Amino acid sequence: MKLRSAIIGVALATAGALAGAALHAQDTDAPPEKVAVNTQPARGPVTNLPLPRFVSLKGSEGNARRGPSLSHRIDWVFRHNGMPLRVTAEFGHWRRVEDRDGAGGWVHYSLLSGVRSVIIQDDMTELKMRPDPAAGVAAVAEAGAIARLGECLRDWCRITAEGEKGWVQKAQIWGVGAEELRD
Repeated sequence: MKLRSAIIGVALATAGALAGAALHAQDTDAPPEKVAVNTQPARGPVTNLPLPRFVSLKGSEGNARRGPSLSHRIDWVFRHNGMPLRVTAEFGHWRRVEDRDGAGGWVHYSLLSGVRSVIIQDDMTELKMRPDPAAGVAAVAEAGAIARLGECLRDWCRITAEGEKGWVQKAQIWGVGAEELRD
């Protein structure tokens, strides 16, 4: 019982000291301290890869569960081979993923692929011959079409779908970060 009282006493004393320091800092006319801002993306505790990041569904079906184990119930089933997904968390062999609508859950890592894909956002999206709005049209894609992601510049990405290749503006696809560049 003495140990517990001592721990509580230390915690209360520490909290009081912090509150006093905060009040003292507000009372002074000293300039605010510069705070270092971490501009590096968060890293997954398992893979050390950036979070969030994009991956794709490896097969034609993948169960998204409420939690990171087989004992959790299935909340969602992804049914499109190559579907782009965003990984938002990691736990052991499980990855928390979401689709473009925010639906998702925990998926076993064996169901995911590092091969990048995107989904076309707008109907009748023009795939251009060059990354230029004035360039000729190489093909047209329907909304919801899944394409393989290639090179990405600041505002444009090269994609391939059903044998057709072309450049699309990043705003017309989901599955790539706004600032992401790819060779």
